[in-house]
Amino acid sequence: MNTTFWEAFGNLSAIGQFLFFFALFIAFAFEFINGFHDTANAVTTVIYTKTLKPTPAVFFSGFMNFLGVLIGGTTVAFSIVNLLPVGLLIEGSSSRAIVMVIALLLAGVIWNLGTWWMGLPVSSSHTLIGSILGVGLANSLMTEGNLSGVNWNKAMDVGKALLLSPMIGFFAAAMLLLAMKVVLKNPNLYHPPGEGDNPPSWIRAVLIATCGGVSMAHGSNDGQKGMGLILLALIGFLPAYYAMDLRHPGLAVEVHDAAVAMKGSLAQSGGEHSKLIDQLDEIESGLAGKSSLKDVPSDERWQVRQSIYRFGKELEKAKLAPELSKQLAPHRKVLKHSIEYVPFWVVLGVALALGIGTTIGYKRIVVTIAEKIGKTHLTYAQGAAAETVAAITIGLADIFHAPVSTTQVLSSGIAGTMWANKSGVQLGTIRKILIAWVLTLPMAILLGGILFFLGVWISGE
Repeated sequence: MNTTFWEAFGNLSAIGQFLFFFALFIAFAFEFINGFHDTANAVTTVIYTKTLKPTPAVFFSGFMNFLGVLIGGTTVAFSIVNLLPVGLLIEGSSSRAIVMVIALLLAGVIWNLGTWWMGLPVSSSHTLIGSILGVGLANSLMTEGNLSGVNWNKAMDVGKALLLSPMIGFFAAAMLLLAMKVVLKNPNLYHPPGEGDNPPSWIRAVLIATCGGVSMAHGSNDGQKGMGLILLALIGFLPAYYAMDLRHPGLAVEVHDAAVAMKGSLAQSGGEHSKLIDQLDEIESGLAGKSSLKDVPSDERWQVRQSIYRFGKELEKAKLAPELSKQLAPHRKVLKHSIEYVPFWVVLGVALALGIGTTIGYKRIVVTIAEKIGKTHLTYAQGAAAETVAAITIGLADIFHAPVSTTQVLSSGIAGTMWANKSGVQLGTIRKILIAWVLTLPMAILLGGILFFLGVWISGE
């Protein structure tokens, strides 16, 4: 049976349909809040160095965020999705899956709004990842009495990226500023702008370019986190429709042929790969005679998806010879493509939410970053150094598929330039920011877990 979106949506109860739209609303709201929560990181330097006035600065940043989402790809999104074993979303009852999705979305929104209201530049990445960990842990504790509800290997990879990025921001920005002092002798670059001062044209161009670079990198990296949230919602509510990529007519044949080719390579390798071959048998039989993934009956799509997903996990754990791994790689990519995809309307919706959110609500955190981290206001050179490092760091994170925090990278970079410039730092503000950074992950875990527990209790599961 070739199920359309509206048929799959129609199979939900009235309450399910309401909760589906509510989950999408909260997911897009998270990205909207992320926009004005993190916008300050990009626009602070151009506003406080008088390179651009606030209104054109935030609209420029908003447009670059929008553009970054559209061109940034989707790999980071699946780093977020794969924090949870996605099977958890449907292996339990459907109502529990719905509670899980809504709980993690609400936890992220509540913490982000609260810290924004206090003017604290905390990490939306930490918030999101913490809320995902919270619902996963709560679910596994309630159902199995253990902590298996989280993909810990993926969580460790994400955690390393989030811990390393602020250190890179601090030291790299400090070193860049010191290098600028050696090369660029103009003393005006290293003093806060005075009344009526305007930056030299070349530094203005650098500041505008780095503002655009940070904004685009933020859109690319953080936008993918929003895509990951929405994918969790779509998979949780409509697994039959979003289990596999139904958009490409010939994909079923490509996946079937890739499974056959991989099975042949494994069989000829002479190693003991019976488990991998059995899983490829499942994929092959599930797609036999199908010209399109739409031809797979809707009630069987999730099983095929899980076979592909399990095979991928087993392949990651298998110790294959380098030559065999290289031989399987292109076929593995075909299989991955069939289950790791983002519908274009999700990409466009996240781009709009992040871009529009960027244009409002930025002032609270701008003031904290520009006036309260250091004992003096930002200088031209500090702004250029901190934003250059932030744009490069976040851009590299995209290349290596690592979700990092724009907030942490840039605010750490500004603190590094304050130290290098001997401007001094306001320890009270640094203490508040550090406390917020330290508390974000555990508080988001706690919020996500509590909201999930309450939701399950209210639903009677």
